[in-house]
Amino acid sequence: MPEEEELVELKFRLYDGSDIGPFRYSPASTVAMLKERIVADWPKDKKIAPKAANDVKLINAGKILENNKTVGQCRVPFGDLPKGVITMHVVVQPSLAKAKAEKKVDDAPRKKFCSCSIL
Repeated sequence: MPEEEELVELKFRLYDGSDIGPFRYSPASTVAMLKERIVADWPKDKKIAPKAANDVKLINAGKILENNKTVGQCRVPFGDLPKGVITMHVVVQPSLAKAKAEKKVDDAPRKKFCSCSIL
């Protein structure tokens, strides 16, 4: 008989110490899927909120997780705690397009002043 896969219990710690979850995921779930769930379940009362999954970074065991990795691959360091809830930290970072647009505003031409003193 095939073994039933054991679900992994995860919660997501936000910047202010509050949590989203815990939720149970299949070890085959991808980090991209987790990010989509985080954006969908983001508390409405937070000042900082992601607009899309690309605005979210997940950190587990001190490493930023890649979108194509699975929950099972991210869980490896916690092999000693099969029944424990794994806490992943969530960082909201604006998308690259938004950051570039804001940078262009900052790069607006500035008046140049020169002050020289001849003694």
